[in-house]
Amino acid sequence: MLSAKSAEVVEATLPVVGGAIGSITPLFYDRMFAAHPELLRDLFNRGNQANGSQRQALAGSIAVFASALIADPDGRPDALLARIAHKHVSVGISNDQYRIVHEHLFAAIVEVLGDAVTPEVAAAWDEVYWLMANGLIAVEDRLRAEAVAVQQGDPADLWRPYTVIDRQQETDDVTSYLVRPADGRPLPASRPGQYVSVRAELPDGARQIRQYSLSGAPDGALRFTVKRATADRPDAPAGEVSNHLHDHLRAGDVLDVAPPFGDVTLADGDGPVLLASAGIGNTPITAMLAHLAATGSTRRVVTVHGDRDQLSHAFRADLTRLTAKLPAGTAHVFYERPLGDWPADRTGLVDLTTVEVPTGATAYLCGPLPFLRSVRGQLLAAGVPAADIHYEVFGPDLWLGRDA
Repeated sequence: MLSAKSAEVVEATLPVVGGAIGSITPLFYDRMFAAHPELLRDLFNRGNQANGSQRQALAGSIAVFASALIADPDGRPDALLARIAHKHVSVGISNDQYRIVHEHLFAAIVEVLGDAVTPEVAAAWDEVYWLMANGLIAVEDRLRAEAVAVQQGDPADLWRPYTVIDRQQETDDVTSYLVRPADGRPLPASRPGQYVSVRAELPDGARQIRQYSLSGAPDGALRFTVKRATADRPDAPAGEVSNHLHDHLRAGDVLDVAPPFGDVTLADGDGPVLLASAGIGNTPITAMLAHLAATGSTRRVVTVHGDRDQLSHAFRADLTRLTAKLPAGTAHVFYERPLGDWPADRTGLVDLTTVEVPTGATAYLCGPLPFLRSVRGQLLAAGVPAADIHYEVFGPDLWLGRDA
């Protein structure tokens, strides 16, 4: 895949490029958005741009991809590409935008590194970029084709209008929306664990896109769940789309929704499953649990959830109800600051040493990064192979490409 000459150059220059990524990526985004302001207005998440998380994710993915090519020049990290591709297709990234990224990214690299970017270095990194870009384009074309075949829509536009048929308040700051296609055509297929993209028109005219996990598909509808993001830290501005939906989206309203995507989905089989979540990370986990209950699964299912307290725990009743339908299902809930009497061994952060992790279990995790790091480490310590631990994270994936 990567030529021997380029592999040698990339390996030699990776520390320099990697060390400068923190300067390269802000300059790249500033240049690209100056030339194409519509990308920031209608495609990129303005909140993630403001707090820098999207920039970190881009830097991490390029560095991990280059490192993988150096380690195995004849191979390609397809798992990394698949995860990125699902995200790209779900928000409408088009093939021609890879040339826009290439133009401004390489201009930023040259501006930051100067004379260090010799023609030989530029050619080697150009090869890395197009190996990654063309690999993504191939996967994304396939995903788009599959989605078009299912929903029989326009290949150039996967967005469809959906009507809100119900709005359910899960907690003070968590709301679920049930939606159906406004055009009367069938629902797109979905798998437990996937997410949909929602496109909201904001007061300033921007059409911002956000991805929300499906928390189930009841009564022939799709249900996605949104937590209101508040400005509780300087690096975490209030979520403009989540607040807009909470404040304005009601039954009868219509909004644009893309088909479900996502590569972290519940696999078929009869082996044991461990489902672990924290906070609003239980949305895809609830969908997985609902699927297992609806199909009459006899698999050993261990569900673990961590939250602040009982009032902040969305889908608390669903967890009890769905677990009761599974003959081999158990649920373990941890509260950091429980209200009223609560078992001491279930108070605090999730601690898997107090939970029986089934031998041969496949684990699915969703929640904030500190939770993912902690629980993944506990699972590895319990003997669960890294290959059997799958995770979904909301927002830019700062773990992208790692063995997680």
